Amino acid sequence: MTTVPAMHAVVRILKDEGVDIVFGCPGAAILPLYKALETVGGIEHLIVRHEAGAAHMADGWARTNGRVGVALATSGPGGTNLVTGLYTAFADSIPMVCVTGQAVSTKLHQEAFQAVDIVGIVRPVTKWAVRITEAAQIPWVFREAFRIAREGRPGPVLIDIPVDIARREIRYDAATETRLPVRVPVPHPPSVEAALDLLLAAERPLVLAGGGVILAGAADELRALVELLGVPFQVTLMGKGAVEDDHELHMGTTGIQTSQRYANASFLEADFVLAVGARFGDRHTGADLDVYRGGRTFVQVDVEPTQLGRVVAPDLGVVSDAKEFLAALLAAARRRKARTDTGDTGPWQPWRERCRLLKRTLVRREDFDTAPVKAPRVYKEINEIFGEDTYFLTAIGLYQIWGGQHQKAHRPRHYQVCGQAGPLGWEVPAAIGAKKALEGMGRGATEVVGVVGDYGFHYTAEELAVAAQYGIPFVLIMLNNEYLGLIRQASIGYGMNYQVDVHYDETGTDNVKLMEAYGCSGRRVVEPADIRPAIEWARKEAVATSRPVLVEIMIEREANTPHGVNIDAVREFEPVPQEDLLASPAPPLPLP
Repeated sequence: MTTVPAMHAVVRILKDEGVDIVFGCPGAAILPLYKALETVGGIEHLIVRHEAGAAHMADGWARTNGRVGVALATSGPGGTNLVTGLYTAFADSIPMVCVTGQAVSTKLHQEAFQAVDIVGIVRPVTKWAVRITEAAQIPWVFREAFRIAREGRPGPVLIDIPVDIARREIRYDAATETRLPVRVPVPHPPSVEAALDLLLAAERPLVLAGGGVILAGAADELRALVELLGVPFQVTLMGKGAVEDDHELHMGTTGIQTSQRYANASFLEADFVLAVGARFGDRHTGADLDVYRGGRTFVQVDVEPTQLGRVVAPDLGVVSDAKEFLAALLAAARRRKARTDTGDTGPWQPWRERCRLLKRTLVRREDFDTAPVKAPRVYKEINEIFGEDTYFLTAIGLYQIWGGQHQKAHRPRHYQVCGQAGPLGWEVPAAIGAKKALEGMGRGATEVVGVVGDYGFHYTAEELAVAAQYGIPFVLIMLNNEYLGLIRQASIGYGMNYQVDVHYDETGTDNVKLMEAYGCSGRRVVEPADIRPAIEWARKEAVATSRPVLVEIMIEREANTPHGVNIDAVREFEPVPQEDLLASPAPPLPLP
């Protein structure tokens, strides 16, 4: 068997695992891996300006193509700077492998320069964190890392390699080893039949598709099931785009923030919920689980057994990959010749008509034409301008809530959002990762759009230099209220508006000049009528310059999003259309 530098084996394994690009920042302790990247070749590398940017780029890359993203960092602060990115990927089930260089192994107990127990630090936010202690372990540790990142509920893994071990040679022959098999849990057949029994027995059923449906590639099975049975369905925020929002059976997203009025209303009237790949996050359920649960029957399907019953105790829990379960349920329905009443007949027809009425009438305005700009108008323009193939990325803030309420999504993986961790500044590096993923998929001309807030934008604005250096074009649409807006809104309950105003001088930071400082471009918009021309300009400018382009839209400074504590008590801050008088509420379901 051939003897090779250990890091040469690592590069060959990365390539075999489907990695064609890595994101990182070199440092002394990880230079052996960088030397291997240069010598072996075949993997592109983007040098980031902050290691958090590397993790977020790997995250956006993985969300876009469904593969395992890779980020690199050196020891000490290089490794600790990855933590937020690891937490983000862990919270949203994104497969990632991060590799950190480490100080010399014999010096770790002596507090050597930049020696830190990064494995201990990241263990709570990774599926597996490991330090390699023997060079001969390297190939199989990396194979196991990729298996763990992919298998079950996906997530991040960290491998820490002391620099002295990274310099060694090992016996390695690429022809004698390969990827480790990934187990895919399939549903127990009786549980599928039981779930179908409960579904068919319901009078007002809903299917709830979470992010697990998208991660499992189960969108086609979801569509086939709901269309076969004619059953209304909803998505969670992480499931947005599994099926297009405009589908006639799509009843939006229930929740206390990123939700639609008709979605909450239809959920509250439902008597059965089949939740697939959804973890019942608190922004979806609201604070009072009695309100959320009501008298409804719940079936919960999840690839991770410990998710079952963690928030809502289901009447039936099923451990399964989402795609496998939906395919099995669809086959069972066809086998039984279950009702296919998608027309104007069948026992669910009154329920479908009720859902259509709610969706038509319980809406929110978007056609505002006043200045300062009202945020919903921005999303109206976004929905009308961009095509269905556009990829959108957005993180946390009032703009995420407005986006969840107003922005249309049409295809899986095309609406990417930090659903749980909510790190400020995720969009710029994640957009870089998404664009590079599309290039690797042969779709480099596909548009990528980051929708950002003015405050979070500054957390990772330095990564604009990466996009400029490597010629990575995308559009940024900023909703600028010169506030830490979400926290200002949350402060209302405390009767204060303290230390959340970031306004100074005339309009605060000149974000257009900031873009220009990085060799990029931008425009500021203050009138609603100028939104569309500015976005159309930005789309063309991004292509022409092969760099990011910003459209900064000055919105109302103290506007509030519709929100509440529970899904039956979401407060509206703008007048709603009068047509909702037609949607008189149905009798509420009794509590259990």
